[in-house]
Amino acid sequence: MKRIWSPWRMEYIRAEKRGGCIFCEKIKEERDEENLILLRGQHCFVMMNRFPYINGHLMVAPYAHVDMPNKLTIEAQVEMMRLVSLCMEVLREAMRPDGFNVGMNVGASAGAGIQDHIHMHVVPRWVGDTNFMPVLGETRVIVEALQESYKKLEPLFACRCRTEEGLAPARNATRS
Repeated sequence: MKRIWSPWRMEYIRAEKRGGCIFCEKIKEERDEENLILLRGQHCFVMMNRFPYINGHLMVAPYAHVDMPNKLTIEAQVEMMRLVSLCMEVLREAMRPDGFNVGMNVGASAGAGIQDHIHMHVVPRWVGDTNFMPVLGETRVIVEALQESYKKLEPLFACRCRTEEGLAPARNATRS
């Protein structure tokens, strides 16, 4: 399926493809807004998908570099699900979706683009969001720039950090 990306798609296409794990690399940096990291927990973190299926597509990943959920500690497994629930709360408040797709692709045969570091996808959905473009044109339309979505979501995650133990807001984010 083709996608329409503007303006960030060309940046991805032209970028040098490096080895390594994007989840391990980005979480170590002190540039959360640039890396689209919205929240840091004790065992896991929330990050926007740079190449989303639809606006608001989030990922919850553990700090641990593991390829199977059973390799996580029980505490990390619990926090991962807690953060998935928190993502749905924030997305519901910020974007008012009608529903969600939540899932994990484990292994290449299951469609995992990053096979060695598990992560859960939280994808907001709206009635009618599968319009003629993906069906007939084999093209997805993303209607809001990633930084716009980040600026909408990050303050809501930061607010949750003040009320929930063990969560930290994104680093170096600019709050309005």
